[in-house]
Amino acid sequence: MSPETFVDVFREALWIVTLMVCAVIIPSLLVGLVVAVFQAATSINEQTLSFLPRLIVTLLALGVGAHWGLQTLMDFFVMLVNQIPEVVG
Repeated sequence: MSPETFVDVFREALWIVTLMVCAVIIPSLLVGLVVAVFQAATSINEQTLSFLPRLIVTLLALGVGAHWGLQTLMDFFVMLVNQIPEVVG
């Protein structure tokens, strides 16, 4: 396996991981920001008020993005399998 091929595969894998993590984390961060602003404006210091909406949004993001994430992983795996003859030969 040439170093260029390894670097390309590693770069693609890191990009896929970054996209999948961002698809789940960014909605949770945005909801957390909105809840924090709401808590600061109303002086409510309840911990469950910030935790529960973020949990629900994270689960919804996982549910909505599961098909896309699985398809992305399958495409990456097919690409890896198709590169086997190129790497070996």
